[in-house]
Amino acid sequence: MNKALVFLKNITLTTNQLVMFTCAYVTLVLNAPFILKTSSAIVALSEYNIFFLLSVPIFLLSLSIIIQCFFAFRWITKPILILLVLTSSLVFYSTVTYGIVFDYGMIQNTFETDRAEALSYVNFSACIFFVVLGILPSILIAKVKLTYSSFMGELLSRAKLIIGSFATIFLITIVFYSSYASIGRNNRDLIGYLTPYALIDSTVKYANRNYIYPPLKFTLLDTSPTISSPNNTKSITVLVLGETARAQNFSLNGYDKPTNSQTKDLGVVSFKDVTSCGTATAVSVPCMFSRLNKENYEKRVATAQQNAIDLIHLAGAEVFWISNNNGSCKGVCARVKTEQISTNSNKPLCDGEYCFDEVLVEALRDKLHSLKSDNTLIVLHMIGSHGPTYYKRYPKNKRVFSPDCQRSDIQNCSQEELVNTYNNTIAYTDLVLSEIITELEALSNKNNIKTSMIYVSDHGESLGESGVYLHGLPYAFAPEEQTKVPLIYWGDLLHHKAKLDCLNGMSEQPISHDNIFDILLAEMQVKSKVYQPENNPFSQCTNDLSVANAKSPTIFQGVN
Repeated sequence: MNKALVFLKNITLTTNQLVMFTCAYVTLVLNAPFILKTSSAIVALSEYNIFFLLSVPIFLLSLSIIIQCFFAFRWITKPILILLVLTSSLVFYSTVTYGIVFDYGMIQNTFETDRAEALSYVNFSACIFFVVLGILPSILIAKVKLTYSSFMGELLSRAKLIIGSFATIFLITIVFYSSYASIGRNNRDLIGYLTPYALIDSTVKYANRNYIYPPLKFTLLDTSPTISSPNNTKSITVLVLGETARAQNFSLNGYDKPTNSQTKDLGVVSFKDVTSCGTATAVSVPCMFSRLNKENYEKRVATAQQNAIDLIHLAGAEVFWISNNNGSCKGVCARVKTEQISTNSNKPLCDGEYCFDEVLVEALRDKLHSLKSDNTLIVLHMIGSHGPTYYKRYPKNKRVFSPDCQRSDIQNCSQEELVNTYNNTIAYTDLVLSEIITELEALSNKNNIKTSMIYVSDHGESLGESGVYLHGLPYAFAPEEQTKVPLIYWGDLLHHKAKLDCLNGMSEQPISHDNIFDILLAEMQVKSKVYQPENNPFSQCTNDLSVANAKSPTIFQGVN
């Protein structure tokens, strides 16, 4: 080891040489996902120029050299290059292993991730990748000796390298401009694979939007919403906010594995074509409770106006947000009573880091026995099927499918093990839902209270399909596994056969997170000027749910 270090110290390079070697490493090795995906897009053309294909890494290398030249001066040269390599190696691992693309949404999700969730991605494979591709090259950069000329000499040297790189880019652009323009227009997702520049660009945008721009003035959408309960009926609605559950793995939706054996006989209605607002919690959760829809959703705007939870609370209902998800409510519950489940390891369902979701049933039971309002909304935020440590989401004695994958580097499990593990999380979620329904039904029968439960997940999950894992891909090219989510409804009204048949009949219609705002207002019997009955898929089946607006129900039009 000492001999190797001495050898490295004896290596002498100019600053330009170190910049070129480092950029070549980042371009040809750590940008392999970008180059391979770009090459695939080019080769897929009916006709393509082989020289255009070969120009891609040269173009990227020249661009990288130009960028790094502006930071290559004396004492900052090595720290900047080391940071470039370390960051790029982490991005490379995430992209190669899980198919993660570091766009704005992923950066937002990363910044809002809690410590426990972040640590779940640390495993032996990740450490080996980071050491080999990040740490060792960084040591090499740190140990080599740089030779310097005068200030003007260094400036001139850098200028020559920049001009040469610009000339290369200019020449490639002149010859292949139309080809680059065509590939770029038809494959806009490729920009997200530029390592680490897509990450840097998205991080800057996130910082600007969240820390630089001043917050917007808070807007009141409705200052006087009211609750209109027929015959002064008391009501309790439990909204179960699922985590990382994809619709394809619910047997209620036709999946061939019995993942919903607990709820299938409880009279629930499962909506089979439900689309999420985003592919990550940081986007989907605030979006689904916002009056904004997916097309015009912007976090700054949504944060600066009332959401569905605010309106229900202002109307006079008691609202509780109980979370077993350390990722927080993303600002949705900022103005109502909240409770974060403690992960204290002395609890039988907790290990000090996470709790199984049955703790939510215990918390719900406590709330149901101490209600003070005639109208109550309780939101239960699950940890659900959050990966990559799926095996930590269900007790071993509740494992339904085996063999499963008892590790976080899920790419090293067999496909059967990975799917079984994920299915176990869905089956466990189903068990929790059945226990919630049992609690509500018992309360309804005993106290003549109208009860209902809505379960909806924030986004889906990829399980290795097309080499993609987890979630968070840019929505424009995210697979359905990440955007199709389950939505399950149970309520006293389903005891009425006509209403049950009606809801079952429309369960195939396309709906989305955009409908949750109006579903919640109607379910809580809140009358508000911002309620849109045409956006509530239940309104055509349940007249008692359409009191949220003085208008008569209109035929629902699905929102995608």
